[in-house]
Amino acid sequence: MNREEIKGYLPHREPMLLVDESFMDEEGIAHGKYLIKEDEFFCRGHFPGNPIVPGVILCEIMAQSCSIALAGEINGRSTFYSGIDNVRFKTPVKPGDLCEVSGKMVAHKSIFYVFEAKLCVNGKLCCSGTLTFALV
Repeated sequence: MNREEIKGYLPHREPMLLVDESFMDEEGIAHGKYLIKEDEFFCRGHFPGNPIVPGVILCEIMAQSCSIALAGEINGRSTFYSGIDNVRFKTPVKPGDLCEVSGKMVAHKSIFYVFEAKLCVNGKLCCSGTLTFALV
C-alpha cells in the first residue's frame, strides 16, 4: 500500500501519519517504511543541532506499521494502544533515515491484538518491543 491507500485504513493524518508504504508478506508479517524528513516537527526541539527521533515516535511508527495487518478487520474502527512492553532503544534514528518496520501478530483475544515489532535503519536494529492494540 502507498500513503494514500494507507489513509483508507488508518485515521492518522499529517503530521502524525508515520507510514509511507506498507505490505504483508506471505508469512503474515506486516512491513512498513517511513523516511524521517529534515523538517519533522518532533526533531525541531529534540535536539537543536543534533536532531534525534524521540522514542515515543519510534513506537508510533512501529504501531502504525503493525496496524496495517488489521486492515481487513478495521471496518471503520480504530486501533488504540492498550500496552507497550519490553521496548528497547538500541540506536538513535535521525533525519534522513529510512525506518523499516516488521511486526508479527503473536496473540489475539477478543478486541486485543499483540505484535512483536522491530524498527531498523540500514539493517541495524534501532527499536523493538511488544505492542498491544484494542480495535474499537
